[in-house]
Amino acid sequence: MRLQVARIGKPHGIRGEVTVQVLTDNPEDRFTAGEELIVVEGPVKSLTVTNARWNKTILLLSFKEINDRNQAETLRGARLEIEVSDEPEDDSDEWYEHELLDLKVILDGKQVGVITALRTNPAQDLLVFEDTEGNEVYLPFVDEFVPEIDPEDGIVVITPPAGLLTLNSDEDSTEEEH
Repeated sequence: MRLQVARIGKPHGIRGEVTVQVLTDNPEDRFTAGEELIVVEGPVKSLTVTNARWNKTILLLSFKEINDRNQAETLRGARLEIEVSDEPEDDSDEWYEHELLDLKVILDGKQVGVITALRTNPAQDLLVFEDTEGNEVYLPFVDEFVPEIDPEDGIVVITPPAGLLTLNSDEDSTEEEH
């Protein structure tokens, strides 16, 4: 099974370094020198990390196969993936996006939507789901708001604070009335 760990952004400098959007909670282990990454939607099949460094909050990667800015530019938008085992690591509270996609979102015993994405952010992750009216809803992915995840039954039980699910739709309808 493959797991997406980054998306390549723009080149940085003239020696082939690229910026990446980090999509893993463990970049120190995923982007070590010698690590081979699978490239999806790019000009090559794989890349070998030669260097990883942080420039403020942006991760910069160098690859053995990329030597200049022009080559780095061809990688823009490519996804970087790693091969992981299908075996569950442990009984932790960590979830991969593919494990959550298409699960039914349950609130007070009723289905209110379907999971469409997991957005990983530095402060906290967001669970993204499409509600029954087709609206995209963002919910902080914390135990308080998402107390139960049961992939075998295909459900995620949520307990958001009052008004959180209607926050954006209320603003939209107010704007339309004016």
